[in-house]
Amino acid sequence: MRTYRQLFRTAEFTPFFLASALQMGAQTMSGLALGHQVYAATGSPLLSALAMFGPALAQVIGAATLLSAADRIPPRAALTGLALLLGLGTAVQALPALPVWAVFAVLLALGPVSSLGGGVRYGLLHEILAREGYLLGRSVLNMSAGLLQICGFAAGGVLVTVLSARGALLVGAALYAAAAAVTRCGLGRRPPRAAGRPSVADTWRDNARLWSAAPRRTVYLALWVPNGLIVGCESLYVPYAPRHAGLLFACGALGMLVGDILIGRCVPGRWRPRLCVPLCLLLAVPYLLFAVRPALPLAVATVLLATLGYAANLPLQERLMALTPAELSGHALGLHSSGMLTLQGLGAALAGAVAERTSPTTAMAAMAAASVVVTVALAPGLRPLVPERPSVSERPPAQDGGDTGGGTAPGTAPARKPTRKLTPAQRELPPVRPSAGA
Repeated sequence: MRTYRQLFRTAEFTPFFLASALQMGAQTMSGLALGHQVYAATGSPLLSALAMFGPALAQVIGAATLLSAADRIPPRAALTGLALLLGLGTAVQALPALPVWAVFAVLLALGPVSSLGGGVRYGLLHEILAREGYLLGRSVLNMSAGLLQICGFAAGGVLVTVLSARGALLVGAALYAAAAAVTRCGLGRRPPRAAGRPSVADTWRDNARLWSAAPRRTVYLALWVPNGLIVGCESLYVPYAPRHAGLLFACGALGMLVGDILIGRCVPGRWRPRLCVPLCLLLAVPYLLFAVRPALPLAVATVLLATLGYAANLPLQERLMALTPAELSGHALGLHSSGMLTLQGLGAALAGAVAERTSPTTAMAAMAAASVVVTVALAPGLRPLVPERPSVSERPPAQDGGDTGGGTAPGTAPARKPTRKLTPAQRELPPVRPSAGA
């Protein structure tokens, strides 16, 4: 699958795409509104950052306890129920008399359940498009997320100004309800990808299995840590420039959109594995400029350039799927999504804490420097995967006389068959047992 036309002609992809877009718009708009609401009530950069990214931090609880359900519950029912639950929680946060502690209690309750969303959604995408179409489909979702973040932050800023933060939250709740309706009516019923009932023990066992291989550990860390530290920079846009935070968020979304287009559609597949480390560095290095508190036009250009580096997620996810068996694809992608969002929440909390003691600009530069250090440390493990070839001793001996008939010359020992080498993923995982229906 190589074109967008083929992608949208695939059965179920269009409603899947629309539901994801509605949910992303709701998340963007309500997150910005909640950050403004909490900052207006408390004046705290830390609490404002946690209001926007706190649910991501709480996803670590779900990743440790609920993630095995991503492959063991019907995808349509899970996505519909999750959208309805998020809409209800957003509507509750819009109540006029709700104190700040109650806002965070709702965030803490929604976070663990939300951890299932990434695993179910992207595992279903892998089923709809199959392995060869997954990267293009994920690229389109990322591009739509960039566009929707541009529109969502812009619309959220307008709604906060014209209506109020609570009015913007109610609009976000309505978008969540629309996403639930599209999911329920547009997607077909599919059985779970794995048999058995979800449990905490299964979650821990599969997490340990995925984490046990060093190549996958490196990919997970590269997907989580540099990204999370830079989201910590973004979490300080509101205290850095309260009147222009929406503009900075929108420019960041535009940069992410352009990066995904270039990497997902324009860059040849053989080059993508070599771009993981350069893109992670591009994500962080421009933010070092915030140490000198740049003027708004320069800050906008810096954010636009840096967020091109978010496209590193595409080749890194491609690498992760190459190292993961099919029956764990949903769990692996759910672990990626939950871990990334958890690290984003930790990055926001850390950046807010540093900003409380120093300043937003100092904290942004410090988080960017930490991201550069982590990327450089992970770089040796992110070299392109090279297929292994048989050694010289394993190759069949050359046949004299140019015999092409496959026979053996008289007096010559039969050629030894080359030993089959296992791929890294096959070496690192125990043999997969066939299911009961195999």
